[in-house]
Amino acid sequence: MKFDLTHLKDFLRNSIIPYAFPHINKEGWKFVAVFAVVTALLAWIWAPLGVAGLVLTVWCYFFFRDPERVTPLIDGIVVSPADGKVQMITKINGPKELGLQDKQFTRISVFMSVFNVHVNRAPASGTITKTAYIKGKFFNATLDKASKDNERQLLAMETIDGKEIAFVQIAGLVARRILCFAKKGSKYLAGERFGLIRFGSRLDVYLPEGVEPMVCLGQTMIAGETVLANLKSGYNQVLGEKR
Repeated sequence: MKFDLTHLKDFLRNSIIPYAFPHINKEGWKFVAVFAVVTALLAWIWAPLGVAGLVLTVWCYFFFRDPERVTPLIDGIVVSPADGKVQMITKINGPKELGLQDKQFTRISVFMSVFNVHVNRAPASGTITKTAYIKGKFFNATLDKASKDNERQLLAMETIDGKEIAFVQIAGLVARRILCFAKKGSKYLAGERFGLIRFGSRLDVYLPEGVEPMVCLGQTMIAGETVLANLKSGYNQVLGEKR
């Protein structure tokens, strides 16, 4: 009986390789290189240190993984801009840095641990109308005060339906670098990459008044795929329970 190499190749290509050697964001290669060089030096000094360095190098590689995502093609949807868990859902005025302090929004906060994918994706299709970068502190990103005290990048967007939303990259206790490629006038489709944060942080999304979340506290988010809300629908806020 002949061994069919075709099935083995398909298995490796579709099941093993994508998980063992995922595609990583180009911003990550310099960090992986630095970790690898340090690992080599540590191994030269003392082999057990080299093992520890290798573990950290592998972690760094996986931290910057940048998988493809499938965004639902539904008019008016808002998708999660980050992987992680829904930490807070709050009725609140918009960020004053974007001139939205007199408008009511529902803020959904998604917390990213150091083990989540950290590439951020546009929550909706539209045009960036305003940006603001605020230097700040580095409190734990799970705290409510992180929204106004931590270092953050704010963006306002006019969706293709004419609605106004906002989203904010927030540095956390470990995260010390926010990267944002979006500028005023930039156009995005929902789910397209617009930045990333190193190394553990939070993304806030501000839904306009009258639009209720379709997710609940504690729910796990997949950036670019999980639908947070539909700007055209009249859904009530979704509730959930652990099972």
